[in-house]
Amino acid sequence: MRRREFIALLGGGAVAWPMMARAQQPAMPVVGFLQPGSPAESGHFAAAFLKGLKDAGYVEGDSLRVEYRWAEGQYERFPQFAEDLVKHNVRVIAAGGPPATLAAKSATPTIPIVFITGDDPVKDGLVASFNRPGGNLTGVTVFATASMWGKRLELLHELLPGAVAVAILANPQEPSSLDMSAMISAARKLGIQLSLLSAATDADIEAAFATAAERRIEALLVSDRPFFTVRPKQIAALGARHALAAVYGWREHVAAGGLMSYGSSLTDAWHQVGLYAGRVLKGEKPADLPVVQPSRFELVINLKTAKALGLSVPPSLLARADEVIE
Repeated sequence: MRRREFIALLGGGAVAWPMMARAQQPAMPVVGFLQPGSPAESGHFAAAFLKGLKDAGYVEGDSLRVEYRWAEGQYERFPQFAEDLVKHNVRVIAAGGPPATLAAKSATPTIPIVFITGDDPVKDGLVASFNRPGGNLTGVTVFATASMWGKRLELLHELLPGAVAVAILANPQEPSSLDMSAMISAARKLGIQLSLLSAATDADIEAAFATAAERRIEALLVSDRPFFTVRPKQIAALGARHALAAVYGWREHVAAGGLMSYGSSLTDAWHQVGLYAGRVLKGEKPADLPVVQPSRFELVINLKTAKALGLSVPPSLLARADEVIE
């Protein structure tokens, strides 16, 4: 072979080798992300999820791709979203809340699912046990349990000791740990007359606040179910419009202008979901990853909102607050 021909062949090979190497690289894993909210309201949850993935060694756009599905409060979208993610051959599905989790569970018995739930995942049939989940599901429980309702009622009474007429705002179509009879009994011990306001649509929420004003409700306990979680700005604005003190389950409502919240951190929960998704990508099985339970609960108070409502927050309550927004 002539020297010129050899050099030409070598040059062509030099171009071909990198192309062959790229073709032989493994496909980038795809992760599904099911969220009940919208990017505008819940984008920080996606950021926490990506941070968890990064801490596990995976970076979006570099070592993995994320398929986002935002329900924007319309849960009927979840079954189609979940089936679509299965068709995309995702390696793991991150599901926020019971509706998303149940849709993912129905869509696939094999693809790993890492969930967030406010309920007991064992009682709901999602996992066999907290320590050994079994099957293809594991995740995080944020414990939006009946005891949380009682604690929020106590905090509300401490903030407004003279309040007698208090209502709970809940969605009758959304499964809840709320035991209304037990809550009424606990309220009576505090000298509180407790009633229930229902809302299952945006219009219902507007109507519920109007009804609270008509009934001269003095304070409100807002459900910590996903239906209300994804609407912090709307609910905080209604509270301000009707000059109604309200206690929530999540910090997001207080950051949006609500008065006070008590519960675990949804941001921490999404970070943990990202960590678990990363571990699954590395080969660990959901069946062997224990369901994570919250290690702390946070009390958040918005002083600006308190002042707008003409309320003076007791120093003892402020001293126990994990965060005070001014």
